[in-house]
Amino acid sequence: MHVGILGGTGPAGRGVAVRLAEAGIRVTIGSRDAERAATVAAEVVARWPDSDLGLGGAENAEAAAADLVVLATPWESAVPTVRSLREVLAGKVVVSMVNALVKEGREMLALIPPRGSMSAAVQAALPESLVAAAFHHLPASEMENLESGLEADVLVCSDYPEATAATVALVEQMPGLRPLDAGSLSQAAAIEAFTAVCITLNIKHKAHSTLRIAGL
Repeated sequence: MHVGILGGTGPAGRGVAVRLAEAGIRVTIGSRDAERAATVAAEVVARWPDSDLGLGGAENAEAAAADLVVLATPWESAVPTVRSLREVLAGKVVVSMVNALVKEGREMLALIPPRGSMSAAVQAALPESLVAAAFHHLPASEMENLESGLEADVLVCSDYPEATAATVALVEQMPGLRPLDAGSLSQAAAIEAFTAVCITLNIKHKAHSTLRIAGL
């Protein structure tokens, strides 16, 4: 499988990229700047010389040509980015990990997008794609560190069963992560907003906590 990560040069995108690559999946980190994407990919690979990471960098358009695409851009540019790639993303599973957040003092606050969640906004911009929401509550620094011993649950939601199944199967290949089907895309509003709580807790307690659901 080949996974492309749109806007993958930031901490969140890099974290997902290296974990997927560690699992033996070919990954293309995308960016508006192909040179920056290639530099970031090379830096990630160089950090783990003992791992055979199939990780490269390219423009977002090339990353969008992958079998499955993860959206990791800042929230302000998420919809414009996917809208410009609408044709190449048609028929594909697109996993949004975008959160609309703003920092105020030492707290992170959730914004409410016009459609209730960024995932819903992405789905509206990509009517011919199968959008899922996932990867929202993961501490980026722990994801990017393959020696962190990270263990976390990943909530997955989508209006398309095949998108949920594909995303769950992807997460299952990533060591330390357990996917949980959280229902339809309407759940994304609560899932995305809760990310603000997770980050605020980590800021307050100087920690890198993860989400674990007991009883399942």
